[in-house]
Amino acid sequence: MVFSTQKKRIAKVRFTFFLYEVALVFVFLFILLIIPVFLIPLIAKEGSTLYGILFYLIRAIIVFLGIPLILYLTNLLFESQKNIILDEDISPATGHLKLYKMTKKNYKFQILYGFLIFFVIFLPIDFFTYLIPESITFQAFVLLKNTNFYLLTDNYLIFLISAIIIQFSVALTEETVSRGFFAKRGSEYFFTMSAVIISSLYFGLGHLAYLLEYISWYPVILFVETFIIGIILALFVLRKKWILPVIIAHALNNIVSAHTIWSFWQGISFQIMIFFVYVPLFIIGVLFVFVCLILVWDISSLKEGLSNGFSTFKTYFKRDSKENERDSNEITKGDTFFRVFIDIIIGLLIFLMGMLIAI
Repeated sequence: MVFSTQKKRIAKVRFTFFLYEVALVFVFLFILLIIPVFLIPLIAKEGSTLYGILFYLIRAIIVFLGIPLILYLTNLLFESQKNIILDEDISPATGHLKLYKMTKKNYKFQILYGFLIFFVIFLPIDFFTYLIPESITFQAFVLLKNTNFYLLTDNYLIFLISAIIIQFSVALTEETVSRGFFAKRGSEYFFTMSAVIISSLYFGLGHLAYLLEYISWYPVILFVETFIIGIILALFVLRKKWILPVIIAHALNNIVSAHTIWSFWQGISFQIMIFFVYVPLFIIGVLFVFVCLILVWDISSLKEGLSNGFSTFKTYFKRDSKENERDSNEITKGDTFFRVFIDIIIGLLIFLMGMLIAI
């Protein structure tokens, strides 16, 4: 089979990203994440509440600090190879860290966007997922690991403190890897929507992997749910260049979900959770959106943002979409299918590589 110049470039930039950045970041993180495996048991008993808190918190810190450090080192080591493809104004480490920047002018908007994403996207999707028969039971047993025994405690205060620390740590870890690294850095290598799809595929496959523990149809639903959410979050991060709103929204959703699982183990029915937790949250969400539309946001700018998001998503399937600014040749229909195929392959490779450190 003879590959066109465009197909060769499509494959080259993606495999360059995978080999020179993704693989090395995962290997270095794996080495760093070995440390808490031996360190934490010296501080806390395995299976205790403190053990779970330290496990997720230390992993989050290592990932948060480790990725920009590794990006800096890999850029020094392989600068000549990557310069063939990339033309960067700032270092990859600096570009990554800028996603976390908050200023006096935008910090309020970042927080508000975090709540908006939670109320409009996360909360409804998770709620309707929990309405599926046996979905809560499935998650309750899947999450029952020695790092999540806080879900079994009878003490609500201990549970709440644990849930807040653990779920913010989990959100920071997952968003740093999926949106901060794969989506943001990938978009600097190749077509923006390819970076979005690849990062979302990795995010979704991480939930589909529950099939390795329990044979059920439910992980397939989780895959579809998280894949769609991943696309929305990646598009937001790439457009606004903010990652803190999606971390906030992700963490809030995980905390609410943790309450659902904790209630299950306490023998509290989901109907009670609906009445005392989800209904009030939906009411608060509607009021929050209403107030923000009147006092904070311009409706026309929100419509423009949504329109830009849909437009960007549709470019993934257009033949005339350019891989990046260096490409001047039109992409053929065959090139588009090839791009989708390679994106799926890269997403699978990244997922398999990610299983090494189980992020």
